[in-house]
Amino acid sequence: MFSKKRFITENIPDLTGKVAIVTGGNAGLGYITARELTRKNAHVFIASRNKERGEGAVEKIKKETGKNQVEYLYLELANLKTVKQSAENFLSKNLPLHILINNAGIINPCSLTEDGIPNIFGVNHVGHFLFTMTLLDKIEASAPSRIVNVSSVAHIYTDGIEFDKINQEADSFWQSYCKSKLSNILFTKSLSKRLEGKEVYVNSIHPGFVETKLSKWDDSWILTKMVINIALWFSMSPDDGALTQLYAATSPEIIEKNYRNQYFVPFGEIGEKSEAAQDGELAEKLWKYTKDLIDAKLC
Repeated sequence: MFSKKRFITENIPDLTGKVAIVTGGNAGLGYITARELTRKNAHVFIASRNKERGEGAVEKIKKETGKNQVEYLYLELANLKTVKQSAENFLSKNLPLHILINNAGIINPCSLTEDGIPNIFGVNHVGHFLFTMTLLDKIEASAPSRIVNVSSVAHIYTDGIEFDKINQEADSFWQSYCKSKLSNILFTKSLSKRLEGKEVYVNSIHPGFVETKLSKWDDSWILTKMVINIALWFSMSPDDGALTQLYAATSPEIIEKNYRNQYFVPFGEIGEKSEAAQDGELAEKLWKYTKDLIDAKLC
């Protein structure tokens, strides 16, 4: 299904002196990513909402790697006030930030965040937008640095975003998920444009079909269930699924080849984006919509 592995964990360079944040780093792809960054001597922060699981992941990584430079950072992406507080808590540590991996994501349920935003869109896109923008000055000051937005091939299954309908419940949770993954790529496009000429490399990735807790959902849409179950039949391990985001976060090729606003698929290959994902006007509309939404919720 995918190319022969052109990037494996042994290709990750020594990351001594580098500081990284992995959202959703307590489980699945995020955990593997945080573990491998720690193994290569990065100072890693696992950002997640569940303190017990987050701290448990920290201790497990310490045991598995024999390294101690890994910490827990509280992050609740469904609450914009706490998203901002989490970023500010990190900033208060007066550390650089070389790698930000926006890995956390949900596919279910179709409910609202504490700010009244559809949960899937709010967690997968809006929360990460605010987290990233609050940390951006630090990321720029730490250059060369990287931002990796974990998207999905699911982005191709939606034609675009109707901003006046985002808060309606007409969409299935699957369409909501697809639009949130499209938003990840559009955010990558807009942010890359704003960072042109700076040593901050922003890219998005599709990890492949990986059986993680994200894929264990329950819904009555039989066709979608069938499609997902077929995909999972061909799924890869979380260890393999994490390779593409590790490539985007650490490979020297990113800087050597000046990779910006790329969409990588397993295992470090440049993938094909949908037409909507390449729409500059749509990307700017999403940027404005998201910024205005956050400003309104935090005022």
